[in-house]
Amino acid sequence: MRALLGVELPGYRPVDDDMWANGDGDVLSVHFFDLPPDLPAGLDDGPTLRHTLTHYTAQAGGGLIEASVKTLGGLPALRQILKLPLPGRPNGQAFIGSFTVPRAGCSAVVKIQAAEHGMTGMREAVVLAKVGVEQYFRPHPYAPDVHGGLPFHAADHERWDAEFPDHPLTRVRRTLGAFAEAVGVASDFAALPAFVGPGRQG
Repeated sequence: MRALLGVELPGYRPVDDDMWANGDGDVLSVHFFDLPPDLPAGLDDGPTLRHTLTHYTAQAGGGLIEASVKTLGGLPALRQILKLPLPGRPNGQAFIGSFTVPRAGCSAVVKIQAAEHGMTGMREAVVLAKVGVEQYFRPHPYAPDVHGGLPFHAADHERWDAEFPDHPLTRVRRTLGAFAEAVGVASDFAALPAFVGPGRQG
C-alpha cells in the first residue's frame, strides 16, 4: 500500500525503491508494514510509550533523545530521534529520526539516518565546556531508572542545533521538520481503523 505521499524532498536523490540520499550521505526511507504496530502503548499514553521506548533503545545499545506525538498528514504519528554507536568503530554515532503512523492492522514509517564522519565529539565537548559536568549529564527525563546504552546529555538538546548546523543530529531534526510540512497521507490508508494500543484493539 502506498501510505505516504510527497515524500521526495529537495536535496535528496532516489537511490532505490522508497529510498533517497543527499550529499551528506544521509538516507531517507519509507516503509509499510502490513502487521499490527509493535508500539508498547497507544499514542494517547505518552508516559508509558516514552518510558518503554527509552528502555528498548538502551537495551539495543543506543539512547532515545526525543519521543513525541505529532500530526503527520492529518493523522497522529510517533516522532522519535535516537542515537546508536557506529558499528565497527571505536567512536562516533549515528542519529535516526522517524515518524511512525500506526493504524490498527498496519503502519507506515519514514526514517532518516545520518552518521558522524571524520572528527567526532566536537558538539559534545563544546557543550560540556559551556554547561559543566553537573548540568551536562542528567537522568533520562522519560525513564530515570534506565541503565545501559548511550547516556542522555545536554548536547543532544535542540537548543544547540543552530550552533552546529552541519551536525548529523541537526540534519535529522531539519529533515524531519521538512518532511512533516511536505508529506500527505493516502486516503485509503487514512480510512483504516485507528491504532489504540496493544490489548485495546477491536
